[in-house]
Amino acid sequence: MSFQLGSSLLDACVLAVLAKQDAYGYSLTQQVREVMDISESTLYPVLRRLQKKEYLTTYDQSFQGRNRRYYRITASGIEKYEELLKEWVVYKQKIDSVLVGGINGE
Repeated sequence: MSFQLGSSLLDACVLAVLAKQDAYGYSLTQQVREVMDISESTLYPVLRRLQKKEYLTTYDQSFQGRNRRYYRITASGIEKYEELLKEWVVYKQKIDSVLVGGINGE
């Protein structure tokens, strides 16, 4: 079964990966893909949006004669990630209370 996931959750996943370490686009896609079904074509607009909001910065690094664009989370990106994480915990608890606990605690 596949659930439709909103942009806030996708943002949180991207920021979570980058909070651990910098990553280039393909690597980032693979890491996020472990928890949600996304393509690179879906991820790059998200990265541009997060960069525009100054949650991410980029730098290029040479790899086997080609440049890779790496993404790095900023201080404001860390703050946004922490905010989204708190919201996720509350949201998850509410969903769990229905899915795991049943309606009206049955």
